[in-house]
Amino acid sequence: MPQLNPHPWFLILLFSWIMFITILPKKVMKYLLNNEPMTKNTKKPKLESWNWPWT
Repeated sequence: MPQLNPHPWFLILLFSWIMFITILPKKVMKYLLNNEPMTKNTKKPKLESWNWPWT
């Protein structure tokens, strides 16, 4: 049964993890967003009372 022989599968697993750990994070970190996230405004807007014309 070839599934029980770990030799070829272990190398595939090892090389894939090496790629995930070394190459992909560098590529992901170089990616720039088109719209940079902005900080949320912490000031509360000034609420004005409504002037109802019919009262």
